[in-house]
Amino acid sequence: MSNMTDVAKLANVSTATVSRVIQNPDAVKEKTRVKVLQAIEELNYQPNVLARYFRRTETKTILVMVPSIENNVFPQMIAGIDLIANQSGYKVLLGNTYQDPDKAYSYLEELKQKQVDGVILLTTRLDNNVITDIADHYPVVLTSDFIAGLNVPTVAIDNISSARNAVEHLLQLGHKRVGMITGPLDIPLSRDRLKGYRQALLENDIGVDGVLIQEGDHKYDSGYNQMNKFLALDNPPTAIFAANDSMAMGAVKAVKAHGLRVPEDIGVVGFDNIQFSNIFEPSLTTVAQPFMEMGQRSMELLLKQINGETFTKNQHVLDTRLIIRDSCGHKKQV
Repeated sequence: MSNMTDVAKLANVSTATVSRVIQNPDAVKEKTRVKVLQAIEELNYQPNVLARYFRRTETKTILVMVPSIENNVFPQMIAGIDLIANQSGYKVLLGNTYQDPDKAYSYLEELKQKQVDGVILLTTRLDNNVITDIADHYPVVLTSDFIAGLNVPTVAIDNISSARNAVEHLLQLGHKRVGMITGPLDIPLSRDRLKGYRQALLENDIGVDGVLIQEGDHKYDSGYNQMNKFLALDNPPTAIFAANDSMAMGAVKAVKAHGLRVPEDIGVVGFDNIQFSNIFEPSLTTVAQPFMEMGQRSMELLLKQINGETFTKNQHVLDTRLIIRDSCGHKKQV
């Protein structure tokens, strides 16, 4: 069965334009309207009339879905979302999925039942087809995760190049044996950060050693536990890149528990630049994400969809920066 995305591709327009042709055809230029209507007829696309009916009633509430409210990166994003929402007369409903896809599906029912006007997904474990189908009928923005080929408005960073830059910094300091503690590899951003780690090694003619890659869960304890595994090796790494700051701090704790020093014995680099990273001891070298801006941009995109406005691009990639502090050992060459 054809969906709105299929119509948009055939007509060479955005899904938002298809939606406007269906809901308010007079607001679309005749040439564009004809193309869309021809595509609808050719594909025998049947719009969800019930969904359109519900969309006419505003709740002035949007849903923000997070995989875990315990993750320190989300509060700043939510603050950015809430700032723009409040300025526009919207309330923000928070849905904590506890990393459970079934819980996520139950929250999406609130969107289908018109209890909210739109949804912002702060990373997701949902199937791509589910996200596409929801986005065909309702305002949706995906934030933090970038999923290649997914035609859904997205606000994210370049996780691959950001991770590559962090690892390259360690290599420039002279480290040849760099380990990585990844995030959960069932989410795209974790796989992208791992890809950046691999790229940095290969571009510097260093082979990728599978024993130096351990999967964590973005929590402090997993950083501690996975660092212990590295330290048990006959030839442990001289530096660690952790896919978030919480795991990096756990890794530092494990190093100290073994009577070793950071960065003198093992350098550590994290990712996110959470507020505690600067006052942690030693202060953490990390990749800073523009969390507040990501939240603000996400809400702005969602509002444009809710209001039926057009926007020129779907994918918004914001800049990161490597903040060099004490934990990487930048003051001495290894």
